[in-house]
Amino acid sequence: MKLSPKSMKRFLNLYPPYIGSGIKITYLSEDWRELHVAMSVRWYNRNAVNTHFGGSLYSMVDPHLMLLFMQLLGKDYFIWDKAADIEFIKATRKAVKCVIKISDKDLELIKQHTQAGDKYLPKFCLEIKDETGEVIAKVNKTLYVKRKPAKL
Repeated sequence: MKLSPKSMKRFLNLYPPYIGSGIKITYLSEDWRELHVAMSVRWYNRNAVNTHFGGSLYSMVDPHLMLLFMQLLGKDYFIWDKAADIEFIKATRKAVKCVIKISDKDLELIKQHTQAGDKYLPKFCLEIKDETGEVIAKVNKTLYVKRKPAKL
C-alpha cells in the first residue's frame, strides 16, 4: 500500500481502533523515518485504577515500525511483526507519547542481512514517555524482514 505520509497519517487517525483508544498520530515525516504518536487518558481508555490501559499503551506503537519499513523498503520485501513484549515501568494519568525513528544504519543493516535472500529479525526498543519525559513503558519489537525472490 503506497500512500503519502499525509494520507497515512490521516488514515491512521481515522482507524476505528485508534479512535476508540484515543490514539493520535501527531507527526509523520515526509521521508517516512520519524513518527510521533500520542494518547491522553480518557474515560473510555483507562483501567480500573484510572491510569492508561496497558493494551492501549501497546496499541499506540504496535503497527508503526512495520508500516514505516514497508514504505521505506518497498514491495521487494516481506515485512511482518514477528514478536513484541512490553514492560510497564510506571502508571500515569498524564498524556503519553512515543517517537519512533528509523536511522540510515537500521536500513543499511536490513539490506545487508537480506541481500542473499535470508530472513532478518531486527529488534527495536521503543519508549513510551509521559508529558514530562519520564519513561512509562518500554516496548521491544522484533520484525521479520526478507527480500522477495526475483521474478524470472
